[in-house]
Order: sequence, then C-alpha cells, then structure tokens
Amino acid sequence: MNWSVFEGLLSGVNKYSTAFGRIWLSLVFVFRVLVYLVTVERVWGEDQKDFDCNTRQPGCTNVCFDEFFPVSHVRLWALQLILVTCPSLLVVMHVAYRKAREKRYQEEVGKGHLYLYPGKKRGGLWWTYVCSLLFKAGIDIVFLYVFHVFYPKYTLPSVVKCHATPCPNIVDCFISKPSEKNIFIIFMLITAIICILLNLVELAYLVIKRCSECMESRRALTAHPEHDPNWVNSSSKQKDLLAGDLIFLGSDTHPPLLPDHPRAHVKKTIL
Repeated sequence: MNWSVFEGLLSGVNKYSTAFGRIWLSLVFVFRVLVYLVTVERVWGEDQKDFDCNTRQPGCTNVCFDEFFPVSHVRLWALQLILVTCPSLLVVMHVAYRKAREKRYQEEVGKGHLYLYPGKKRGGLWWTYVCSLLFKAGIDIVFLYVFHVFYPKYTLPSVVKCHATPCPNIVDCFISKPSEKNIFIIFMLITAIICILLNLVELAYLVIKRCSECMESRRALTAHPEHDPNWVNSSSKQKDLLAGDLIFLGSDTHPPLLPDHPRAHVKKTIL
C-alpha cells in the first residue's frame, strides 16, 4: 500500500477538521483499521474449522456454527470500517472540487479568490462536513445495534448448546479461543463508542460555534448599522425621496393640489 497517496487523501480532511476530528481520524486508522488488519483476521482466521461439537452426525457442526455465528465478526467489522470512512472521502472530494474551481478561477481572472474564506469551512463545505459527522456516528450506532442483535451480550461463551435439526440431540459445541476473541470484541466496541462520542462532540462544537458567529455578526450590525449594505441602500432611497421633496421647495411652481370639491371634479371628468 502506498502510504504517501493515502496521506495525501487524508490531508484534505485534516486541513478542515477540528481537534476532535483529528483525534477521530487517528483513532479510526490506528486503533481500528490497523488492529483489524494485523490481529483480528488472524484470530478469526480458521473460526469454522476450530468450531468443534461432540457429535459425529454429518452436517450438525455446520448447522450449529451457522446458528450461533450468522455473520462473522470479521466481515461485520470490515463493512463497518468501510462505511465509516466513506463520509470522510466525501469531504476529500468536496475539498478537491473547491480547489479545482479556485484554480480555474485564478486562471481566468488572475487575482482574488472565488470563495470568500478559501481555507475555512464555509457554505456547502460546512454542510458536507456536518453531514459526514452525522453519517459516521449513525453508521457506528447502527452496527452496534446489529452486533447486539446477532450477539446479545457482545461477548462469546466458551461452550454453546445446539439442538438443530441434523443433530440427534442437544450437543455441546466449543468455540476456539473465546477469551482472546472477547478481548478484541471489547476493544473494538470501546473504540466505536469513543468514535461516536467524538463525532457528537465535534458536531455540537461546530453548531455552537456557527451560532455564536451569527450572533456576533448581528450584534456588530446592530451596533454599527452603516456596515450593513441593506442599510446603505435604504438610506440612499431616503435621500432620494428628500431630494425629490426639496425640488418643490426650491422651485417657483407648486405641486398639483387636489380640488376643493372632489366630487364635482369627478363629475366633470366623467362628463
């Protein structure tokens, strides 16, 4: 794997991430992805072969394994990690799109910037980043629920009792290395919960920060209304109206007045 390309892809996310986002990124790719690639696949490598039941009935072991392990932990974690990192790739794509538009604008115009704040999360990029936080937290929560549905206590027992159809009676089946597997299950569970908390804290931080910025800008416009373009337009309109009124004051002619008897005037016009 070319880590320089991988680092280049993540640089777009790190540039626009907060401290919570950088911690989340390190936690995912160091404590989840690397642990999964280095150790978890080896621990669950020969899981079905090491699943042993005290019977010689053909098909009984396979049916019992499918009953207690409908989906492998390894495959669920792989799908979870892929889906969790996809929203970050959407942020990378949005950043690349902004850079391409900014470069095209510089080539055409030659000065200035297309975006008002090129190095900050503003506009559509802010919404993309916020939606990515919601998706990441939601994906981890959904997979925690899925693990709870398949494995109610999250941990694995050392012995399970099976009475599926091919088995002649209730048989005992033994899981290979249950203690070691439980350690990695608890580890992956704790890291997923920490990632969810980091996403929610970062989301709250971004929303509170944006609300405070909006309130400060409104206070600034209230204290100095001359900086508001709408106020400038309205004041210019008032000046035009006053200038129009002063036309009649400075001229000898007076503006047309209504007649003393408006009804008679209406009758004359009708006739």
